[in-house]
Amino acid sequence: MRAGRARNCGSPGRAVAALAAELEGCIGMGVGQKISAENAGWSFGGKVPETFVDHIRLSVPLYDMGHDLTCQVSDFFVHHDSVVYEIGTSTGELLKKLALHHKARPGVRWIGFDVEPAMVEAARKHCADVPNITILHEDARLAEMEKADLIVSYYTMQFVPPRHRQELFDRIYETLNWGGAFVMFEKVRGPDARFQDIFTQLYNDFKLRNGFNGEEIVEKARSLKGVLEPFSTRGNLDLLARAGFEDVTTIQKYLCFEGFLAIK
Repeated sequence: MRAGRARNCGSPGRAVAALAAELEGCIGMGVGQKISAENAGWSFGGKVPETFVDHIRLSVPLYDMGHDLTCQVSDFFVHHDSVVYEIGTSTGELLKKLALHHKARPGVRWIGFDVEPAMVEAARKHCADVPNITILHEDARLAEMEKADLIVSYYTMQFVPPRHRQELFDRIYETLNWGGAFVMFEKVRGPDARFQDIFTQLYNDFKLRNGFNGEEIVEKARSLKGVLEPFSTRGNLDLLARAGFEDVTTIQKYLCFEGFLAIK
């Protein structure tokens, strides 16, 4: 196809221009909400934080309901002197909701980790009016962590390279106080190829209903290659079990999106 276009151009310069135009259409394509990403190059940096919340609300089923459920579940584990961590805090939406949900407990310390500087900056601005929230530019695998009563990961583990994931689950278990909880929401793979095919098609239908066009859906999938690495429900349960968690249940499920509650 490219060779045919080059032959129709009147000069080498026009051939190069034609090829550049074609490549421009393949690189940095829009994935919705004015966000662009390259093939296998999704990033949470740059200008992504500016429209990230709008984008994720339309991309993840029951996104806000999961936030509300996390706040409700936290009632069973957060005490007046608790330390609570969120791993992958992004723009700070959930951490601020949790802190405001427990505003009668001003002694709780809410600490968010994120490895993306642009997200850390956005989260600090969003949470600036809540004095007991701290946002750190840290990798949770390496950061110093105090004993905690609750740790939250909201669609973050799926972006942790698989070779590091068990290490992080182990760290979470070690950090929790006995009786503390880990709340984790994840995109999950189907248990076999047929279910995965059903999940994928129904999820694409969901995104179409929310206003994404076919090109945006395809380009988002292309940008996430090798970046988003979801495990199956069983795979996530195995990670939790190897870390030491014995009491685990699903608290929310919609197709390939699942929330887990694990208690130490």
